[in-house]
Amino acid sequence: MARHAAAGGESSPFGRELRGLRERRHLSLQQLAELVSYSRGYLGKVETGDKPATSELAHRCDEALEAGGTLIALAVREGLPRLAQLPAAAATFVGRTAELRQLEAVLVGEGLPGAPRTVAIDGPPGAGKTALALRLAHQVKDRFPDGQLYVDLHGHSPNDSPAHPATVLEEFLIALGQPIDTIPAGHEQRAALYRSLLDGRRVLLVLDNAWDSRQVMPLLPGSARCGIVVTSRTRLAGLEVSNEQRLTLGPLTERESVTLLGKVIGAARVDEEPGAVLGLAGQCGHLPLALRIAAERVATHPHHSVTELVTELADEGERLGLSTDGSFAIRTAFSWSYRDLDGESARMFRLLGLHRGPHLSTQAAAALAGVPTAQARRSLDRLVGVHLVEGIGGGRFRVHDLLRVYAAERAAAEEPDDERRDAVRRVLDWYLYSTYEANHVLAPQRHDPVLAPSEFELPVMTFVSYDQALSWCEIEMPNLVGATELALESGRDAVAWQLPVGCWNYLFLRKRWGPWISAHEAGLIGAQRSGDRFGESWTMNNLAQAHRELRHFDDARGLFDSALLIRREIGDRIGEAWTLAALGLLAMDLGDYEGASDRFCEALRIRGEIARDHAADAAIFVANQHGEGIALANLGDIYRQLSRFDESLTCLRQALDIFREISDRHGEGYTLVKLGDTYRKQRRTEDAVRAYQEALTTRRAIGDRWGEAETLHNSGLVLLDSGQRETALEFWRQAIEIFRELGDPRAEDLRTQLASATARSPQDEKPETE
Repeated sequence: MARHAAAGGESSPFGRELRGLRERRHLSLQQLAELVSYSRGYLGKVETGDKPATSELAHRCDEALEAGGTLIALAVREGLPRLAQLPAAAATFVGRTAELRQLEAVLVGEGLPGAPRTVAIDGPPGAGKTALALRLAHQVKDRFPDGQLYVDLHGHSPNDSPAHPATVLEEFLIALGQPIDTIPAGHEQRAALYRSLLDGRRVLLVLDNAWDSRQVMPLLPGSARCGIVVTSRTRLAGLEVSNEQRLTLGPLTERESVTLLGKVIGAARVDEEPGAVLGLAGQCGHLPLALRIAAERVATHPHHSVTELVTELADEGERLGLSTDGSFAIRTAFSWSYRDLDGESARMFRLLGLHRGPHLSTQAAAALAGVPTAQARRSLDRLVGVHLVEGIGGGRFRVHDLLRVYAAERAAAEEPDDERRDAVRRVLDWYLYSTYEANHVLAPQRHDPVLAPSEFELPVMTFVSYDQALSWCEIEMPNLVGATELALESGRDAVAWQLPVGCWNYLFLRKRWGPWISAHEAGLIGAQRSGDRFGESWTMNNLAQAHRELRHFDDARGLFDSALLIRREIGDRIGEAWTLAALGLLAMDLGDYEGASDRFCEALRIRGEIARDHAADAAIFVANQHGEGIALANLGDIYRQLSRFDESLTCLRQALDIFREISDRHGEGYTLVKLGDTYRKQRRTEDAVRAYQEALTTRRAIGDRWGEAETLHNSGLVLLDSGQRETALEFWRQAIEIFRELGDPRAEDLRTQLASATARSPQDEKPETE
């Protein structure tokens, strides 16, 4: 929670800075209120500390007052609980005293200006790099009072691609208090905002399991007040650190190995059989991961001597044809511990090796195994207890990459083909049906492909609110991309295209270009491979929309044309209407208004036929109205461009009535802007301002950041026409920032327009063309 004013009336740091910046700009509270679209009274209370500064308010004030991120950073510091993302350190951690001393000296010492204090730990798998990093981080975290950030970069996970820096930056920005709908789409823009938010803060970052230095570099803040701990299997040569900042981690010493074993099996057993315990340590290669798993096995068999168990472990290694060095020692310990599991837990472990994605929920695990959720939770808890699975909170779990490889091997060796196939089918169906549930909540007016009922009983997710559905999509997006890839690998071609198509409402809202394009490209392969023309055309259409918005117009046209051809061949009238409307939008982008008009009119004609033929189907009827409203709104926009104002207003008012009738606020805001554009071209300034203000209110209410930027841009045009130059230019600055955040190429267009308008004197100001 944000800090409010003290009893003596002292304002917060944010409030003091806001007032100082405002006064230096010679702005009254009322003038600032007009610039940022907040009330004068609310801003006054923020300045005195009686009201907290929201992230959105901080963002707008920072832009309006040209604060360079200062207000954003202050709002984050005041409005967030202290960051505390560090996982727990291993309770059985032992030794590494010299290593800890070396690395701690770097993190608590004086850093160079602009260079965060960084340590890099590398070493073979199972050597305990993560355990050492977490022990070190917990040891020094009090030196970093603004908290800690942690991420597993999945640099060496068997089925997951290394985490993309842009994705990690998004997660960190959310943790730092940046609203998801204000996070830039571009990699560089995210990194810049991230550095701004960390500037002046003392935060400790743990970047675990990195692939290479290129993955790490964008995640480094530009502040010597921050500390960074990086782990990797390989030496990160591109990371500019001294020898004192690097550590290559090897096996534990004999003494440390025995101490670790004693923490789990008890000092008495170590004293009773010191030779056997030392032999156990040797068979584990003195590697912490193998030692912990082997120790847990010994602890669960108190009636067997350590000597007997060591003999059994040696036999296990011989049976597997493994030696006792490196990862082979770890695999021997895996096998030894795995064979001691009950049947239910062992099966769950095997099947976890079939999952794709960085983590999974209890419900996903239940679907994978085909068991009730409560039973899945018991099995997962058992696996956590013997260190074969890690619990990460929130009912979610992850598997160490070495263990996942081993689990997949066990599944291939022990699970019949049909059992493995059914497990994959179940988990894919769970992701598919849960995705459709979430996306329907996000935009119930849109039409989705009809899914055949699953052949399995599944714990499909249900969502009671918009925010809950959106949050689920945010968390599961990496798993949904992984599930699409798994569907392709396993021959579930229908699921491969249905999954990304089912994510459309989320992807369109959040403009997640990377997952949008990569998932649909994978889906297109599945649809084409199976000869599913319906799925192929739908996937093409969605993929083309991404390319159109990114101004890859040739790619978009090719995909739209192919989708239209297929939809006409198979008689998909609903799909045909959507692709015609999309081609109309593309024609508008390219300035071909006559061609666009033809496309929209043809789409409307088909919409009329659909309305007649499906009047009894409520879902299709409402979805068709949504499509009709989109076509009418854009047709009205074309008529405005052609100065056919009466026709423009007729179309736009019809579209507005439709969107209000079906409670489509996105379509409502979309149409209000076009209505304002028409009024502006008619010189009906008051009507235009009123329409834009209503659109701005609507778009902000639903979190439509792109729409907010478009509205600010167009509002600025009418304000410039009416002589309100400074307010117009401030609106444009805000719009530029939003477009920049979203990675939208319109940011550069508007930046050029702003520079041109700023260079002219007010006396020379002439209305800009759209």
